[in-house]
Amino acid sequence: MYQQCPRSSQGKPTLSDGFYFIGFGVRYLDGKFLETISIRTTLPKAKDTARLAEKIITLGKRGTESTYKRAQAFVLKPAVLPKLFGTFAKRYAKRPGGYTRIHRIDNRTGDNAPMALLELVDNPRDFKLEMTARAVGRDLLTEKLRRNTPRTVLNSGVDATESITKEVKLAARDKGELRPSTRINLQKVVKYRASSALKEIGNRASTWIETLLAIPLQQKRAQIATDASADAKSKAKTSSYVEKFPKATIRSGAAVPGDVRSAVRLAQGAIARPRRPPRTISLSSPTPYNSQTLHSQ
Repeated sequence: MYQQCPRSSQGKPTLSDGFYFIGFGVRYLDGKFLETISIRTTLPKAKDTARLAEKIITLGKRGTESTYKRAQAFVLKPAVLPKLFGTFAKRYAKRPGGYTRIHRIDNRTGDNAPMALLELVDNPRDFKLEMTARAVGRDLLTEKLRRNTPRTVLNSGVDATESITKEVKLAARDKGELRPSTRINLQKVVKYRASSALKEIGNRASTWIETLLAIPLQQKRAQIATDASADAKSKAKTSSYVEKFPKATIRSGAAVPGDVRSAVRLAQGAIARPRRPPRTISLSSPTPYNSQTLHSQ
């Protein structure tokens, strides 16, 4: 069961009162987050977990014996400590803060609780880096298609790494191949990353460009194949009057041509009582009146 964090006068979770007074659920969620790098949880839990993760990573960056003991007393999973004082300390050595990022996603089915994706920045599976690379690829492709055809761009390719290297050095309002918002996000993503991040974003942007160019071609080929199959089936069929004008099913109350039944009988349909055959009365013909019949009487 999730427990709320103790809060300071500003309404934020605090570690100054001791690690053991913080809710067990938050401590477990924080350890799970540091182990898996990203988690999907409710928005209030994500905010509380992000605040505590920021403080724990700061302890890991200090790298002293006292900070190690404090982190060991808080984290419920000992396997996280080597990663905390090793990988994370090196990754965020130049970053002054802001080690976590929260993405709002859809609401949970059932109670309609707001959900969020909590992740560590600059991780190998960085969600923002992937979305920024796709935005860069889309802007570069839009710029190339103004002067070339899609087939030409697909055959020649787009060198996204070279364009990204130029765009990073430009200001937000400078004219370039990227939109201002895309350029700002690109500069934020690569600000505290190594120089190899530009090449990584360039490769992802090039892959997304090829995907965007391949989607219309695949759709066109699939449409051509579908049309050809439909034409072949229509030619193979023998055209007749019945195929062109199929027989419609008779509904209740509808009269077929030549039907002489009354409207009441048509409305009753199949539930109507069957008609009885008309009764025929056979009358014997009168005997002729002659001499023979007179003698017989």
